[in-house]
Amino acid sequence: MHKKYKKLGLSIILDIIGIIPIPFLDLAWAPLSGYIMTKLYKGRTGKIAGTISFLEEILPLDIIPTFTIMWIYTYLIQKEDQQERPEKTITDIDILITNRIPKN
Repeated sequence: MHKKYKKLGLSIILDIIGIIPIPFLDLAWAPLSGYIMTKLYKGRTGKIAGTISFLEEILPLDIIPTFTIMWIYTYLIQKEDQQERPEKTITDIDILITNRIPKN
C-alpha cells in the first residue's frame, strides 16, 4: 500500500477521534491534533493546517474533517497545481540569466 493512502487512512481515523463529543477530550485533543497535523504535513501548509486543526477542535466545530481535507489538498489539489506549472529547469534559468546580461 502506498504511503499516501496510509496517510489517508490515518487522517480519517484522526478525524473520527476529533468528532467524539466529549468536552474534556476536546481540550486535550486540540493541541495534540494541531501538533500531529504539523508532523503529517510539513512546511508552511502543515503549520497553517495545524493552526486550523487546533482552532477547529477547541471551538465547537467538530464536524469538519480537517485531516482528510488536508490530505485532499496535498495529494489531489496541490498535485494538479504542480502539473499545470512545470518546474523550470537549469537550462531555462540559464537562458533567463543570459538574456538579462547587457551586451557590450
